[in-house]
Amino acid sequence: MRKSVFPVMEAADERQYMLQKDFEIVERYGVPTGAMQMHNHGFYELMYIKEGEYACFVDNCLYTLRKGDFLLIDRDRLHHYQYVEKKHEKCERLLVWVTKEYLQQLSAEADLTACFSQKGAPAYHFPGNQSRRLISFLYWMKESAWEEGTQECERKLLERTYLTLFFVMLNRLCRQSVFQFSMDEVMPNPLTEKVFDYIDAHIAEPITVEDLAGATALSKYYFLRSFKELTGMTVHDFVVTKRLMRACRLIADGEPIAQVWMSCGFSDYSSFFRNFKKTYGMSPREFKNKCEK
Repeated sequence: MRKSVFPVMEAADERQYMLQKDFEIVERYGVPTGAMQMHNHGFYELMYIKEGEYACFVDNCLYTLRKGDFLLIDRDRLHHYQYVEKKHEKCERLLVWVTKEYLQQLSAEADLTACFSQKGAPAYHFPGNQSRRLISFLYWMKESAWEEGTQECERKLLERTYLTLFFVMLNRLCRQSVFQFSMDEVMPNPLTEKVFDYIDAHIAEPITVEDLAGATALSKYYFLRSFKELTGMTVHDFVVTKRLMRACRLIADGEPIAQVWMSCGFSDYSSFFRNFKKTYGMSPREFKNKCEK
């Protein structure tokens, strides 16, 4: 393992939140144990494979990434790591987390967030020279910003400059569909696709295991086992997660909280409040205030 320029996030670290306000860049090695369960977060995530192989489920599709590949995950998009025995032990990857607000601050003229919402696969093979040049911006940022004698105001300016260059070039590359994973490289899963579609269509209604098993044409017990293997979550936890994701969007859009919990299928407000605070660490009202600010 080479000496890391960026902080190393241990494989067993289950953290799915940022320690910094605007962005965070870390290196990870080997098989992660903290991203096995479907999850989502309110910031953008970018992964670059430095060495080896890695596999990730995004929504209902599996992407197998190899050295030089990029994976871009939009805000609030469900994803999780998919372990493949004897394939991922030597994987080295660079992980970038960044907020929408920070990318908007970097440029008022260009939409630097557009690369995370391109149509098609969120995974890319960029030409080797372009890929190396792109990643070099991040390493130059780290090395120059923390050189001895660099003042704090200079460090922040260097960070903003190199990150702006990185995301301008990234967006330019992502607009070229020839670099996206082809359909042959994407493995959709029909089971999760049917479950996602059913929940989205009935989000305001009670949803039972029997309903979802029926939508997939599987027996209840085979469905439960298959779903847990694919997502790392129980059906109940997944349905609650989808309801909460919808609730966040509605609150951010200005819908009254008194209506949100009903629109998202919670049996009562106390259930909604309890699950919301457990998941996001704040009450729905506090979240609403944060959105308004």
